[in-house]
Amino acid sequence: MKVVLASCAALPSGDGDEDALISALQRDGVDVSWQPWGSPVDADLVVLRATWDYTERPDDFLAWCETVPALANPVSVVRWNTDKSYLVELAARGLAVVPTAVVEPGEKPSFPDGEFVVKPAIGAGSRGAGRFTDHAEAQAHFEALGVKALVQPYQSSVDAHGETALVFFAGEYSHSFHKGPMLAQGLAESESGLYVEEKLRGIEPTEAQRSLADRVLDEAAALLSLDRKDFLYARVDVVSGADGEPLLLELELTEPTLGFKYTGEDAASRLSKAIRSTARA
Repeated sequence: MKVVLASCAALPSGDGDEDALISALQRDGVDVSWQPWGSPVDADLVVLRATWDYTERPDDFLAWCETVPALANPVSVVRWNTDKSYLVELAARGLAVVPTAVVEPGEKPSFPDGEFVVKPAIGAGSRGAGRFTDHAEAQAHFEALGVKALVQPYQSSVDAHGETALVFFAGEYSHSFHKGPMLAQGLAESESGLYVEEKLRGIEPTEAQRSLADRVLDEAAALLSLDRKDFLYARVDVVSGADGEPLLLELELTEPTLGFKYTGEDAASRLSKAIRSTARA
């Protein structure tokens, strides 16, 4: 069985988080290798892992995804998930989502009172995201972005408690890790320039967080006419709202860090099993 982990030119072998996964796949008899996206690929399964420059050429990236015979997650999922406007769709289905307004280039944003965030609808690694209270500064940032953007009230709980990322493989819960505030002062960009360096550690989610994450996966699968087990991997990022209840911040189905560095070897083994099952299907 041959599996390719898709990366990008700036990080041809990923950022090191997948080392445990590669070891697990090799132990399980899989011929696994890295390959930057964009060129033809021959494998039983191509798994999107570190394709973090796709935001610079989203149309080219999706066109390449269309050429890959066996892609995980599937191209229909990638096309939907790479545009964070999906948050509005999930909110419309009754899920607890951080309030989100989508603004097209040339439109006049309606900024909320207090602190808020403006970020590209197609973006990764918190690049292009800004935190504001001044409407004129936010307007200038939006115009400088020149792309479809999201406007969201900033969730102050993030400063104290950060985010919780819940990871699922083939629809089944695997593990969680904690992410520090991504828009805090003083965070450095990675050497590749593709993402902001995150402060991560393992964490156990609350029952309410687990419940929300399960509902998010079920509703996303229903929207895409899929079963949640069709998501080879999923990462559900949640924060606490003003009332302390969890809110969905992002549903990552394309190329999220999966936090293998912050959990036991069993997590890598679980994904190896899911990859082998998907490649055989």
